[in-house]
Amino acid sequence: MSTEQTINRNLVLEDFLPFQLSTLSYSVTNSIATLYNNHFNLSIPEWRIIVVVGHTPNLSAMDVSKRTSMDKVAVSRALNKLIENKQIDRKFETEDRRRSVLKLTEKGQHIHKKLSKVALQIEKILTEELNDEEVSVINKVFDKLTKRTELFTEINVD
Repeated sequence: MSTEQTINRNLVLEDFLPFQLSTLSYSVTNSIATLYNNHFNLSIPEWRIIVVVGHTPNLSAMDVSKRTSMDKVAVSRALNKLIENKQIDRKFETEDRRRSVLKLTEKGQHIHKKLSKVALQIEKILTEELNDEEVSVINKVFDKLTKRTELFTEINVD
């Protein structure tokens, strides 16, 4: 569809790609959140942090924020709870006390292992009716769409 055709058509919410992506994301995230809350007593920010730190230890809170696309406040609150629950260990660097590194505790590693197993099962359920080529195409499309979001700031709203 040309740019002019796109601009001149009427907006139908159900056909609007950003709405479809948002709806799919909400549905998946909400289902996962319910599952993880019921079985692991973890919020969305908490399980995201456990997965990221489990995959890449010694990250700072800022690194976690960037990798999870969560704001600093949400990361800070979730980290405090995970530290309080002895699932994450935070060590402050000696040179710069403002910077800390995060690692999973033994309890956190146990949860990470279970979360990873469940996450892979969820991914399998989502993709089991797709062939390898379709999964590859989806991943490529998501990469392209993610890069295109940077152009939103250039939109003329007049």
